[in-house]
Amino acid sequence: MPRKFTLSPDGTRVLFVRTGSGTDPVGRLWQHEDGEERLLADPALLVGAGSGTVPEEERLRRERARERSEGVVSYATDDAARLVAFALSGALWAVRTEGGTPFSVPAAGPVVDPRPSPDGRHIAYVSRRSFHVVDLSGTDRQLARTDGPDVSYGLAEYVAAESMGRMRGYWWAPDSRHVLVSRVDTGPVERRYIGDPADPTRPPRAVPYPAAGTPNAEVTLQILSLEGERVDVEWDRKAYEYLVGAGWDAHGPYLAVQSRDQRTVRTLSVDPATGATDVLHERTDPAWVELVDGTPARTASGALVLPEDDGDTRYLTVGGRRVTPDGLQLCAVLGVEGEQVLFTASEDPLETHVWRHEPGHGCRRLSRGSGRYTGVGRGGTVVLAGVTPRGDEVGVLWGTGAGPGSGTGPGTRPGTGTGPGRGPGTGPGTESDEEARYQAIASLAEQPSVTPRPLHLRLGERQLHGALFLPSWHEEGAGKLPVLLDPYGGPTVQLVGRGRGWNSCVSQWFAEQGFAVLVVDGRGTPNRGPAWEKTIHGDQLTPALEDQMDALRAAGAHCDDLDLTRVAIRGWSFGGFLAAAAVLHHPEVFHAAVAGAPPTDQRLYDTHWKERYLGHPEQQPENYVRSSLTGHGHLLRRPLLLVHGLADDNVAAAHTLRFSAELLAAGKPHSVLPLPGATHLPADDAVNEQLLHFQRDFLLDALAERGDGE
Repeated sequence: MPRKFTLSPDGTRVLFVRTGSGTDPVGRLWQHEDGEERLLADPALLVGAGSGTVPEEERLRRERARERSEGVVSYATDDAARLVAFALSGALWAVRTEGGTPFSVPAAGPVVDPRPSPDGRHIAYVSRRSFHVVDLSGTDRQLARTDGPDVSYGLAEYVAAESMGRMRGYWWAPDSRHVLVSRVDTGPVERRYIGDPADPTRPPRAVPYPAAGTPNAEVTLQILSLEGERVDVEWDRKAYEYLVGAGWDAHGPYLAVQSRDQRTVRTLSVDPATGATDVLHERTDPAWVELVDGTPARTASGALVLPEDDGDTRYLTVGGRRVTPDGLQLCAVLGVEGEQVLFTASEDPLETHVWRHEPGHGCRRLSRGSGRYTGVGRGGTVVLAGVTPRGDEVGVLWGTGAGPGSGTGPGTRPGTGTGPGRGPGTGPGTESDEEARYQAIASLAEQPSVTPRPLHLRLGERQLHGALFLPSWHEEGAGKLPVLLDPYGGPTVQLVGRGRGWNSCVSQWFAEQGFAVLVVDGRGTPNRGPAWEKTIHGDQLTPALEDQMDALRAAGAHCDDLDLTRVAIRGWSFGGFLAAAAVLHHPEVFHAAVAGAPPTDQRLYDTHWKERYLGHPEQQPENYVRSSLTGHGHLLRRPLLLVHGLADDNVAAAHTLRFSAELLAAGKPHSVLPLPGATHLPADDAVNEQLLHFQRDFLLDALAERGDGE
């Protein structure tokens, strides 16, 4: 599927990445111009078949981004989108978009995260945790050298990439002579050692992982010049130890920092000559300050672009003024051009759309069809990428006057693609834009083998959004169906929506196996307002589990064909935690569960994510007790299958192994399926396919054994 879009300043050219087919994992770099596509870089022609070995820092970046492809998986351009830099097998490559073949650029070592300067004369990159800048002739300058095995320059630390959404560690100045660079020291951070039990001759690797309540990495910033000068950026790091965002625009460098308790976020301006900082804005919240992708940002006039939470609405503010109406939930800022702001927002929790705000014209929605959209915009052109009821669709919309959103910044990460192309003038945004032209960018993705048939429901007193998937062969009243709940149910993720995504296809597949599958987004899930999201503060289990049970009862009342005496639940990550908790605490409702990669002990999860919802474990230990599965293993009386990747560095396999040991000690039968070599997102397609069959058989067998309806 086409993804990772960049627009040229005049909006005439679109750069993107797309693999060769649904079974080809190798990403290639493409340019779309005047309705035609041109291949800019094919890794098979540059480095041969496959992607080769990548540096460990790059492998970790891909894991944090849940990147499964190979070849060109990311790239960056100069301001004119004329020079593109990317890494292949640790080597630095570049290509000019006006023509010519890709060329290698000599580098000092394995290359990670290369980014051209705005003027296209230099390329910055990280190699062996040191920060370099090279010109196109190969003259290399090491601007910052690692001063120890725990120190890196220009890379995001674990919690920034995994829990904050900040994947970058350096930012070019507009003058192309200076760079704002992060320095990360993981010396204070506890180490975890992840080995491969399937290969006992292979030594384990040490992973700096800041578990809840333990020290974080020490993160500082420097301004480095190409001439070798360095200026340290100063702020109150003791009070604000998290660097959650940064950038450099025409008004100078800026950053966003957050307190350890996450109740305060400050936006700071930086004096590039001295490194001194001034507070531009401060956000506070008694629960936590939610981070919104793409913020902070500034318009050409210097107006700050920020979110603001108030009651049931997350607003977009520009220059301290709310510019979005009540009930429209800001999701992400996609970019700023001039005084225009491109952003995504939801007025209906089942959909997310691309909007533009322009002074004097207010806010206008650009994506029109049902689905969840994101995009980029520049020079009067917008690329709209949406998960729609027809599948993933991507198209270029010209002539809207919309401009914001450049490069591969926040909001462009979700994988997107297209179904059958629509002709110009018939795409999203053209209903009120007679002069706009729309053209689809082709997808080479395979069509799913099942077609989701969700029945959207509002369930229970809280009007929970749910989707019920029934077998395509089932006739109403023909017989009772066992029920399978298929939730995530946790923060930042929605599964219920008007779009044919991967998750809905999996739910429909389970329905075709003979289940009535119910998917519900409960309290704590996004796009129903800050108050809804923050009801889970201090307790990540009770509200989430209550909502699944309330929705199940309401769905049973709505559809007589649901057999509530045979109810199973499955999930992964938070969904896996929820599934295991369901059979532990409510065996009268749930009769079997599959828990994939479940965080069973909340104290084992990382600082930024877990302390956001439960506080510091030394100050609020009761929150961790009530939200963990550990200590409750003696309650199990239903069939439970635990599945975990043994190479998972996000939710460590220790969660499952320790909980399994607790169950065993309590004399509670259960099943454990280890996945050797698998991370938090198992990447082997054969394993994933068989894992679906394994779960199906386990659940059907478990429900078939119920004879007394207990």
